[in-house]
Amino acid sequence: MNDLFQEFEAVTSKQWKQQIQYELKGADYNETLVWESPEGIKVKPFYHFDEFEAKLNSNAPESAFSILQNIFVHDVKKSNYRALDSLNRGAESIGFTIENETVSIKNLMQNLPLKDTTYYFHLPFLSIDFASKISDYATKHQAKFIILIDPIGQLTKDGNWFESLEKDFQKLNTIASNSSVNFLSINAGIYQNAGANMVQQLAYTLAHVNEYFNRIPAIKHPITIEVAVGTNYFFEIAKLRALRILFNTLAREYYHNFDCKIIATPTKRNKTIYDYNVNMLRTTTECMSAILGGANAVVNLPYDALYHKDNEFGDRISRNQLLILKHESYFDKVNNPADGAYYIENLTEQLAEKALLLFKDIEANGGFITQLIEGTIQRKISESAQKEQDLFNSGKETLLGTNKYPNKNDRMKDNLELYPFVKQNPRKTLIIPIIEKRLAEKLEQERLATE
Repeated sequence: MNDLFQEFEAVTSKQWKQQIQYELKGADYNETLVWESPEGIKVKPFYHFDEFEAKLNSNAPESAFSILQNIFVHDVKKSNYRALDSLNRGAESIGFTIENETVSIKNLMQNLPLKDTTYYFHLPFLSIDFASKISDYATKHQAKFIILIDPIGQLTKDGNWFESLEKDFQKLNTIASNSSVNFLSINAGIYQNAGANMVQQLAYTLAHVNEYFNRIPAIKHPITIEVAVGTNYFFEIAKLRALRILFNTLAREYYHNFDCKIIATPTKRNKTIYDYNVNMLRTTTECMSAILGGANAVVNLPYDALYHKDNEFGDRISRNQLLILKHESYFDKVNNPADGAYYIENLTEQLAEKALLLFKDIEANGGFITQLIEGTIQRKISESAQKEQDLFNSGKETLLGTNKYPNKNDRMKDNLELYPFVKQNPRKTLIIPIIEKRLAEKLEQERLATE
């Protein structure tokens, strides 16, 4: 090993700061160049080796990220064909969303490759028998299956348990005892999509996980965490790294020796129906953050997902974005590429420390479920979301083509196959649901009304 650039004299951080101060011509360094994020993190204009001390190990995954294609199972035969077609066109793993127990796993998996492909089964219902069918099929065929069940996620999104807290965890413990495959997931994406800042997202995810550790005596398989990735490029890389650090720190307290599996997808919060092609730019940088942050699997969001039903073209474009990152940009060639980057390491450390403090506060005040029932979590997310919404409304947070440089000739009213706004469904719930809402909704509704 040879030291590179020995002919260059080292420059200390103090020298850099002096030179910057000189270039500012009397302007205040802190006021001019140091800015504060919504999480309360002060970001400096440069980070230097002599101010850096590596404190945390992000435990990056050993293998490269997998390109995941999600498929909603309405017609088993069509879903099977679509899964096979997606795999032939570059997908490396498949996620099936199954709405009811009548679906035949045997028919769904007909002719699909099992040896080197991972299949995720997202179940928006809680059934011991159906989970057993998936587990038994995986054991019989030596398949790589992962079940995604999250009763607490059901509570946060819907406002009600599947049945009740006691019955849901009774069933979950039975599944935990009998399942031969990973069965537990954390829907952490809802916190980002609803407007929580990054410290909140990490703390709520950790508290969410902790409820399962407390209520399920022995979790013998890795836990899957589904996250949404926003547009703040370096912060999002640090967020995923901090998440893995925090999870492993908590898991050790319960003698859980498995690393978590992270599935990342771009956020919906900054996506728009007007000038929708810009969504491809947003999702590309968000997928890059997910990969560099150490996600095990990345499922891209089609540029038209807000207003079009699932379609072959949108899926192909979104999958091709990941294929380009993997095979043309070589994002799969370096393990833990952010390791040692002073700025990202600093962000990772601060996010982890701040999230841990908030997590401890949640636990000291009754835990995550208690604070959901009291409405504390929802209120905190709402406050954070409103701050971001105010920035967007005032133009300080920009979405190109929407609140900056809009194309006034855009017409979308006749293109809406899906309702792209928050749906109103008044009903009785145990808690106030956490509502996912996009920044551009009000502005888009006003534009649609004037078309």
